Amino acid sequence: MQKRARITSKGQITVPHEIRKFMGVKPGDDLIFETSGSRTQIRPVRKSSPFARYKGIGNDGRASGRKAILRAVRELRGQ
Repeated sequence: MQKRARITSKGQITVPHEIRKFMGVKPGDDLIFETSGSRTQIRPVRKSSPFARYKGIGNDGRASGRKAILRAVRELRGQ
């Protein structure tokens, strides 16, 4: 994908809508500019893991770990 943006006299740019959507950024998000030789990469700063919102899905409130699992299995078996 290739889009064009113009730099203002204050050094500001407007990131095109398609690029913002592709990168998953919203107003107020930070971007990192990395240069290597003659190339520059732009990537969003992730404040948290993109998987953080899925944490705990499938867990019915029981503690995690080997001991907790064995305890839950014993309870299910009636021991």
